[in-house]
Amino acid sequence: MEGKWLIADRDLNEREGLKWLLKSSSIPVTTILLASNFQDFIVHFEKESPDIILLELDMVNRENWSSFRELMQIYAPIVIVTSAEATFEKARLAIELQALELMIKPFSATKVKSAYQKATKVLEKKQYLYAAPHSNTIKDLSYEALFISQPDVSDDYKMAIFKTESIEKVSILYSFLSDYPFKESHAIFPLSDMVVLLFKETCKNTKEQCQKAMRKWEEEFFEPMAIVVRNDKSPHISLNEKFIEARKMLEFTYYYGYQQIVEFEYTPDWVHIDPFLAPPEQRAWVDMLANHDIEKIKKWLYDEFLQLVNPYPDPGLVRIRLTSILAQIRRFMKTHNLDEQQIYEREYRYIFHSILYDSVLYRSVQNLILFIQKIFLGADSSQLMFTQDPIERGISYIESNFSNCELRLEDVAKHVDRNPSYFSHLLISKTSRSFTDILTDIRLKEAKRILTETSKPVKEIARLVGFHHPNYFSRIFKEVVGVSPREYRRDKR
Repeated sequence: MEGKWLIADRDLNEREGLKWLLKSSSIPVTTILLASNFQDFIVHFEKESPDIILLELDMVNRENWSSFRELMQIYAPIVIVTSAEATFEKARLAIELQALELMIKPFSATKVKSAYQKATKVLEKKQYLYAAPHSNTIKDLSYEALFISQPDVSDDYKMAIFKTESIEKVSILYSFLSDYPFKESHAIFPLSDMVVLLFKETCKNTKEQCQKAMRKWEEEFFEPMAIVVRNDKSPHISLNEKFIEARKMLEFTYYYGYQQIVEFEYTPDWVHIDPFLAPPEQRAWVDMLANHDIEKIKKWLYDEFLQLVNPYPDPGLVRIRLTSILAQIRRFMKTHNLDEQQIYEREYRYIFHSILYDSVLYRSVQNLILFIQKIFLGADSSQLMFTQDPIERGISYIESNFSNCELRLEDVAKHVDRNPSYFSHLLISKTSRSFTDILTDIRLKEAKRILTETSKPVKEIARLVGFHHPNYFSRIFKEVVGVSPREYRRDKR
């Protein structure tokens, strides 16, 4: 089944490269549309209704975000997003869009092709699903009964939904369930990411039958599976409503894990949590990381995420909270120059992706703990390397104290036990930059982060990054960056 694609990226080379990779692959495509800005994207999208979009997140500014998100929710295309920033903010936006993939630039051809294949498989199953009501009717029920409330259809069925952790195994699961000798089953519906099984109202052992089927499945295929059983005692609830509730219950696998059967009679609501770390929590993380206190970090993460009980928070908010923690870890990496080492940068991106897309919470938490242990070892090694280097120690001191508006060259020179004039000479010789240039660069880099990730006023940001006067901060920011702080915030959102 062929699909219509829309590739939107401001960079001409990126657009053409992504197009070439798509055309050179074996993926069936009817049309490839290109957009170089947000306005072009909207025009193409509304006119052509593409099946799959590949969008540079940075193209959508803050003013357009709300309407853009609503447009995606209404038309529900398959979404792949890209960005040059592996940051908390980009992760949050990808989660809001329910993107299939977030690819961080620069990305490899292998990564892009993998995302293309993933999107194509989802599209094939989606097209099959929408074609099914016109061609398939199973024992007097059609797919429409699951998605549209139909008063002329009997709703007196018990429902079970089966889902494998790997979406590629759904077709195998369907074949397995079709052949399995269920008693009093009435209909089976394969969907793009799950299989729905209906039992007659008279069936007394729905859960037991599903448990036996799960054991048989695991013996043959070694693939984790989750099952939700809706033993309905409210016959006036439509089949469509039962399906919506049961599908929502599948989201609880994020907390329960797979290889589980969840039986329920009503769907509990998610509870709200603050997805952002509060200032005391941020300080706690700074201290735990600075002290390499892995045991305290483990306890914090276990207490925060692995001791949750029903009613559970929305998984999307939990993912955002994890990326908020990852933002603190990123700062620690930068302090120890670990972000410049490929092995740690590659691992960071893996953890970033795990938090966004892993189907089970405890796995993301364990991956995060293992990563922190690795960067602690890396930080120790890095410390040994520059202990004798006064320039590295001096820059590290500046990075740790840049928010002090009284910080002077003399303070840094004293910290590394060097004469200020001699230290200044060493600094320029090794980095080709003066103390003032380095300090300003660090302060403005942090200012950019705060402008992008928070709504703090410019006056407060100036103080936080070490400037006495907001006007001086704004002038320096515009001289170096090219736009004012407010313009930078507007363009990045």
